[in-house]
Amino acid sequence: MALRAETKTTFEPAHVIQPIYTGGAVALSEDGKLLASTLEEEVLITNLDTGAHLARIEGDGEPITTLALTPDASYLIICSRSLSIRVYALQTPETFETAITTKLLRTVKPHTTPVVTLAVDSTNSLLATGAADGSIKVWDLRGGYTTHTFHGHSGVISALYFFQVDPEDVIQSTKSKKRKNKQRAIEAEEVQQDEATVGYRLASGGEDGKARIWDLHTRESVATLDAHVSVVRALSYSPDAGVFLTGSRDKTAILWSARTWQQHSTVAVLESIESAGFLNEGRFFYTGGETARLRVWDTVSGAEVTQDQPHGVETEAIVDVLHHSQLPFLLSIHADQTLVVRSLEPLRLLKLNQQISGLTVLRRISGTHDEVIDLAYIGSDRNILALATNLEDIRLVTLQTSEDETPANGSSYFGADVALLKGHTDIIITLSVDWSGHWLATGAKDNTAKLWRLDPEKNDYRCYCTFTGHAESIGAVSLPNAAPAVGSKEYERPLDFPPKFLVTGSQDKTIKRWDISSQAGKAPRAAYTRKAHDKDINALATSYSATTPLFASASQDRTTKIWDIETGEAIGVLRGHKRGVWSVAFSPAGMPALTTSESGGASSAKGMVVTGSGDKTVRIWSLSDYSCLRTFEGHANSVLKVVWLPSSKEAKGKSGRGVQVASAAGDGLVKVWDAQSGEYAATLDNHIDRVWALAVKPSPRVTSEQQKKQDGQDEDMEDDDDEKDAHTSESTLELVSGSADSTLTFWHDTTSATALATTQQATARVEQDQELQNHIRSSNYREAIVLALQLNHPKRLLDIFTTVVNAPHEPGSFVGRKDVDDVVASLSDGQLWSLLRRVRDWNANGRTHNVAQHILYAILRLIPKNRLLSLRDRRRKAAVLDDEDGDEELVGAMAELTTNDRKSKESVKDVFDGLKAYTQRHYDRLNTVSEERFVLQWALQQMDAVGGSADGVLLNGTSNGHAEEDVMMLNGE
Repeated sequence: MALRAETKTTFEPAHVIQPIYTGGAVALSEDGKLLASTLEEEVLITNLDTGAHLARIEGDGEPITTLALTPDASYLIICSRSLSIRVYALQTPETFETAITTKLLRTVKPHTTPVVTLAVDSTNSLLATGAADGSIKVWDLRGGYTTHTFHGHSGVISALYFFQVDPEDVIQSTKSKKRKNKQRAIEAEEVQQDEATVGYRLASGGEDGKARIWDLHTRESVATLDAHVSVVRALSYSPDAGVFLTGSRDKTAILWSARTWQQHSTVAVLESIESAGFLNEGRFFYTGGETARLRVWDTVSGAEVTQDQPHGVETEAIVDVLHHSQLPFLLSIHADQTLVVRSLEPLRLLKLNQQISGLTVLRRISGTHDEVIDLAYIGSDRNILALATNLEDIRLVTLQTSEDETPANGSSYFGADVALLKGHTDIIITLSVDWSGHWLATGAKDNTAKLWRLDPEKNDYRCYCTFTGHAESIGAVSLPNAAPAVGSKEYERPLDFPPKFLVTGSQDKTIKRWDISSQAGKAPRAAYTRKAHDKDINALATSYSATTPLFASASQDRTTKIWDIETGEAIGVLRGHKRGVWSVAFSPAGMPALTTSESGGASSAKGMVVTGSGDKTVRIWSLSDYSCLRTFEGHANSVLKVVWLPSSKEAKGKSGRGVQVASAAGDGLVKVWDAQSGEYAATLDNHIDRVWALAVKPSPRVTSEQQKKQDGQDEDMEDDDDEKDAHTSESTLELVSGSADSTLTFWHDTTSATALATTQQATARVEQDQELQNHIRSSNYREAIVLALQLNHPKRLLDIFTTVVNAPHEPGSFVGRKDVDDVVASLSDGQLWSLLRRVRDWNANGRTHNVAQHILYAILRLIPKNRLLSLRDRRRKAAVLDDEDGDEELVGAMAELTTNDRKSKESVKDVFDGLKAYTQRHYDRLNTVSEERFVLQWALQQMDAVGGSADGVLLNGTSNGHAEEDVMMLNGE
């Protein structure tokens, strides 16, 4: 018999977009798949192809100064201001689809000042550390010991680089050198002449403007390159060209001969260099620095290969560039925590004296979205998200995953950046998207609003026009929400027909309606300007009605006003909030009416408005008489955003979704409210800071051709329509929230799935309960005990054992029946652990301790001591193997544990300590009773000797003579 569970609104986070980089050091594996990045005091390892988070390593409480990843991604080295160097061994999966296992190998503090730069050689065996005091150490990664220590720089070590030169050149150069004195020759003989290390070099750059070349074989300085006048930030070597490159913040790059270590040429880059390196086997070299331009130069001529590029702002400056010789791309790191993947394909077929416009940008990755202020779904399929993130630009991120996910081909993954809309000169505060998803309006602190034409299919995103006229920051914009008639040219080709108007609200307390021209670039005119409120305008919203278009304005003056769009006249004022109103939204078309309200009124066909305020409340208002229909209280901070959730028309009965609204607040929570009942339906918690942005994914726009095709398919599937529509109405609802913690959470409505799972679980529970009762009636103790443990029925389990213990005992049985003894001996580890915890609880009660002692006696006699002591360890292993699909026996044991057992942190010692304490108490009580019985028996005997035997009084100890045997003392083991 199936049970119908009560429907409960539930949402689950289907996707979460979190920061991966907040500034600092970044490392890339040799195959270009793994990215290790600094995330405040932690380190995050990410799959660069899919964006999946593979490992997160906690910090030591101090900021990270630098990190390094070995080329084969076998080791990760992290340095912090605590002077510690932590070395982790990484076990990377072959497909990079599952989590990486990290193991801390060692922690050392070799320097007296923080380590600021690291370098790993190509063999993944040597590590070089450069400290702020100018000292350099070389380490054996596998052994964990120091192999070299170098001194020579007078300031901070700013760059380190391992390379290898031709050993024959080294030998010839060594033979031509003469020893200066005999003592030096003796010291050289003491150095082990291992031919395998001949040619290994370490280059170091310092704050003193010098670069030094260290010979790891002879442990000496080979050369000192003293030509820069500022910090040396880049070092690189090309064995094919035989030249060495140094780049400095003195705005020059110098090429040196690797044989004589003399200057080969000097390139005036004319910008501070933060990173440089060779490309295409030394034919070119790149530079990146303060102007945010990645420039490519010809190694031989020193001429720039890339054409003149526009300068970036200070926040876009390049702080590092990562590249490995076998990779077809570069990864540039920018000061605004943005990572840009650039293709090297344009250089492959480049001819002599030919220039390119620049390296093609394959992908732009936002390390962090900073504080998400507003967001909106865009595109005909609503598969792109526009983000206002406390910057002057709008970020567009995709919500789809490409089939071929590699950085080299520019394909994207869920949450990857698609484009950047540039045009505003100050922070963007608000967004609004029209009914089609192809037109986006933005308002910023630069006192202007912009309208953007978005064509994702052609990757065309351009500014259509700019609205100028407000005296202060624009805090609210709103485009029309009413869709044109299906089949009209405006509906079929929305990109060719911009919205007819835009409404803007500003801190100058005015609202403006702008008529938008059909000609791109033409300066819009304000149809009217109205003094709307006494304080800042926080939000605007337009209605979904095409016949009687309205818009609403919410202000810090605690009121919301309803306006006629055509005339610009206020037709209603919503009063009742005690603080400023932060958000307002009109109910969508077709929203069911509310039949009752706090004031006795009801909503009408004119619709409703929902508002969120700084007084921590959400209110629903009627547009017929502007009365408050509902007030929702529950947030602990200001309500910053409110939206309507679409009602499920197809779903019938209790499973259907009625009138619901969602609100986001400064307490970091998103709440879903049932407007009909006036109670909250669900609380969504995945943020740790203010939730500024909240949006519901609209249904994709369906053209007339698509509608005809869909109608044809529906005719062939009439039998499944009702079931499919009811399921789709619940499963397709998506709600996205963005907060000040830089996190985006995509919530999916799982109400139907939860109700179905609850019903199935309740049905299965009833069936199992009935099965348990059947086993008890038939005295099938084996199945009854195992099922009672599985269902976590301690009362029925106690009843079973009580029946067995109180029944006549079979000879040789510990509990009372031999078949029950066999059941106890055959229990799995998980079942045995659950039974031990139950026995511990029963032993603490004077009424049930007798049963507990019998079971405990059976366990101690039937179960080996080693198995009992290892129960906790086996449970821990089972928990680990359960995630790794390991030992089926251990995983099965873990599955048999109840939820409370899994969450319990008790050890075997804790359980036996509890058993021992109460067993001792029972034993002491029996000793006391035994002494009292002895005194009573002696008294009766004396009475018998004086007055004869007492009739009917005889205490021979039959009932308690063997009571002491019922208490099994636990030994110290």
